Amino acid sequence: MKRKRIISCLSALAVISLLATGCGKEIEVKNGSKVAVSIKGNKYTATEYYEQIKEDNISKLVELIDKDLLTKKIKTTSEETEHVNNQLDQIKQYYGSDEANYSNILKQYFGADSEEELKEMLTLEYKRNKAAEQYVQKKLTDAEIKDYYNKNIFGQVKASHIMISVDEKSDASDEEKKAAEEKAKETAERAIKELNDGKKWNTVVKKYSTDTTNSTTGGDLGYFDLAEMNDTFSEAVKGLKTGEYTKEPVKTELGYHIILKTDEKDKPKLKDVKKQVKEDLAKQKLEEDATLYYESLKAIREENKIKWNDDVLKSAYDKYMNNLISSAKSE
Repeated sequence: MKRKRIISCLSALAVISLLATGCGKEIEVKNGSKVAVSIKGNKYTATEYYEQIKEDNISKLVELIDKDLLTKKIKTTSEETEHVNNQLDQIKQYYGSDEANYSNILKQYFGADSEEELKEMLTLEYKRNKAAEQYVQKKLTDAEIKDYYNKNIFGQVKASHIMISVDEKSDASDEEKKAAEEKAKETAERAIKELNDGKKWNTVVKKYSTDTTNSTTGGDLGYFDLAEMNDTFSEAVKGLKTGEYTKEPVKTELGYHIILKTDEKDKPKLKDVKKQVKEDLAKQKLEEDATLYYESLKAIREENKIKWNDDVLKSAYDKYMNNLISSAKSE
């Protein structure tokens, strides 16, 4: 699930506060409310301004609520700091070659007036993600956890492979790239046919494999966790019994593979990997259901007994959240 949910950090209520307090000047009052600004005899109070903007700026208020709530709930860690700094570095590398343009990008695409403000936004986004993951984890059932464990947790696997690289030049045309890929696939199919015809694995490895790091050892990859490998590669290994090899070429970004599963260790016990299972399952659920993120944050606020003293604000909040959830459903 890799989408941006960054909302501008500038709080309209903070603006109201600044307007109302001024710079140490004596505060004027109109109809029981502090005057925020005057022009040619007309006086406008912070209350009047607030009534005009509160519905349209509900996201700013939600941001303030989450910032206060999640700063207490999700403590800052080195992982968070590293994540936020990495994101900032990527944005700067992509947009920051021209300082003036970088400032415009921050405002236009991220709604931030400064890099420091963007950092605050990224920090809040990180904490929101973590809070949603933790909330989903709490709601997982034992049956869901056990099912995920049975289907996704495996012992370390030992395998060997024959790799056929796609031999193409960096400046190759699309037609040339397609031809090179077809040639690699045909070579892999020919290697499989020789195995099917009874040729020894090591002989076929030496004849065809372009992986020079292990071609003299039968293409041995040693023991590895399936999660370490390319998804396509891992899925192919899952379907093999010990001693079996893939009967169709397995395509990855490296080329085509024929994979031989040579051993598999016992999977770890559920109690030993339960924490990781819950983390992985929660992330999977959030990726599969885009609405779950917003529903989780909404539930977290409710659990912390958010109280609305203004019916218009409450209505605006409900509408805002419903719109976010509806938009997520349509993605």
